[in-house]
Amino acid sequence: MSTPLCSPQHVLVLNCGSSSLKFAILDAATSDEVISGLAERLGSDTPSIKYKYNGEKQLIELAKGQAHDAAIAELVKLVNELGLADNLIAVGHRVVHGGEHFTESVLIDDDVLAAIEKTAALAPLHNPANLLGIRTAQQAFSALPQIAVFDTAFHQSMPNIAYLYALPYSLYKEHGVRRYGFHGTSHYYVAGEAAKLLGKEREQTNVISAHLGNGCSVCAIKDGKSVDTSMGLTPLEGLVMGTRSGSIDPGLFTFLTQQLNYSVQEIDDLLNKQSGLLGISELSNDCRTIEEAAVEGHPQANLALDIFCYRLAKQIAAFLVPVQRLDALIFTGGIGENSDIIRDKVITQLGFLGLECDEAANLAARFGKEGLISKGQTHAKAFVIPTNEEWVIANDAARIAKEG
Repeated sequence: MSTPLCSPQHVLVLNCGSSSLKFAILDAATSDEVISGLAERLGSDTPSIKYKYNGEKQLIELAKGQAHDAAIAELVKLVNELGLADNLIAVGHRVVHGGEHFTESVLIDDDVLAAIEKTAALAPLHNPANLLGIRTAQQAFSALPQIAVFDTAFHQSMPNIAYLYALPYSLYKEHGVRRYGFHGTSHYYVAGEAAKLLGKEREQTNVISAHLGNGCSVCAIKDGKSVDTSMGLTPLEGLVMGTRSGSIDPGLFTFLTQQLNYSVQEIDDLLNKQSGLLGISELSNDCRTIEEAAVEGHPQANLALDIFCYRLAKQIAAFLVPVQRLDALIFTGGIGENSDIIRDKVITQLGFLGLECDEAANLAARFGKEGLISKGQTHAKAFVIPTNEEWVIANDAARIAKEG
């Protein structure tokens, strides 16, 4: 990860999912967004591209069944029509899992592609889609350097006492079974912004960052480096999430297979797609829907929020061990940036740290607004800091393109 460049550099950022493609063109030096959009429902009967340019939202409907190659072809056409192609210096790709191969962002070549493909076994839902986006973009933007930025790279500074499981050591040495962590670009970005708000250098700052969205993770950041995080080998470990269970008793697998005749795939679907806020509330994985139902007195909606906040507060408290001294608690991600209800519940449970929620400031810090939401003269402070993962990707891509 790097500091901003001085001169403007436009980078196309691609985040390729199994049926979607998120894109943006940013000035890597200023983080100014030129265009952004989302191609969704790719491969279905109704694929489309939604984008925002010059403050106006537009929609492009794709033909039935068209997938990533068609979406990127349409994106290339759009970039050319808007006169944006001449200013592009690189394409930056978000890659979910870099395993132990990658501790920083890299220029993509055949060896890098092979390593990402090898790591796909650790992220079977994510890395194959990321590879598809890379290969399609290489054909569409053949003249531009392509850079991979890894979700896991920031966490490669974790010590072995944090990343190893208490399993036979051979599973780690021979198969890479360990905790890797995710949301690295987000945790890296907000930690840097927190240091600025505190008037400190990144390397002098100890923070705990809570990235809360449909996927959720907490990161302990000591002296500017990740020293522990809640996600593990996969993004399933840790906190309660939108549809993911978070950490559970591994003995549940035996119970489900032997007592209820679940298959491995059914267990995977249960833990990844049917659990979390959705599973407890039996309403939705959308926090806004659950909060509205909770206000109206829905008991399971209230229970879902309470469990979500309890597990989050407990994880934050546990990370006081690796950071030792806490300068700031950070809320980010879609839920972290917008849910004043969840932030208040969590801070209240952390009152033993001397943290107290400022009700007015907490309510005001929503919809992209940054702010201090705690009050009092305690050493630790609580902030809402909107994340900007695209800027981290764009900045690293611009730096590597310039170097290479």
